[in-house]
Amino acid sequence: MADRNTFSGIADHYRQQILTGKLDAGTKLPAQREMCESWGVSAATMTRALQQLVIEGYLFTSPRGTFVADEPTITASGRDRLLQVQRVRSSLMDHETCIVTVAELKVPPLYVQELFGLDPGDQLVRREFVTGRGRQRTMYQGVYYPAEFAARVPDLLSTAPGKNAGLLGRVLEATGRTITHARDDMHGRNANQREASALGIPNGAAILAGVHRWSDEQGVIEYGEWCIPTRYTIGYEYSA
Repeated sequence: MADRNTFSGIADHYRQQILTGKLDAGTKLPAQREMCESWGVSAATMTRALQQLVIEGYLFTSPRGTFVADEPTITASGRDRLLQVQRVRSSLMDHETCIVTVAELKVPPLYVQELFGLDPGDQLVRREFVTGRGRQRTMYQGVYYPAEFAARVPDLLSTAPGKNAGLLGRVLEATGRTITHARDDMHGRNANQREASALGIPNGAAILAGVHRWSDEQGVIEYGEWCIPTRYTIGYEYSA
């Protein structure tokens, strides 16, 4: 993670504050001079950090100051969600809702079988859900887990409201596994009918689609395929 007193470290701090709901929409940030003194950085460093968040859609500026965007067009990246799991054992950000539409044992496609090292015909847990914030649908996702996880955490096979929150945390606790490696891959394409219906967008509309793989030395713990409408932005920090 970036050093706290670099522009990227400051941007990451406020990005997480917004994503987790600790800074509500419309919140006014302190004057830039106060923020520079609080962080112990130059005006140039603070300006660069705030400008980055304006570009990403987290903040907006006006003659009255700098504010958290009223209708943010951002959603959490895989990195953000993994950090949330590590913090509070849930991949959902604060104020996010989640409607689970599928929870079943299923023989996955061949490429997923190979990813988990399965024999032909072996099953995985498959869960599908729509994530939202207020009336906005921000992400449609399908995730796979090893089938044996369902014996330890039966809620993996439930679509009941409220049982999805903290589910991955319970899986990690029940299995004694720890996510030590993560990878995201993304590409732009057109939504199929299932994705369009879940997101409330026209069939064939442009989307950003991606996959994530969270694993440890024993293998894949969670594999997910997701998509978001193009009006949303995801972003994350990394260091060289």
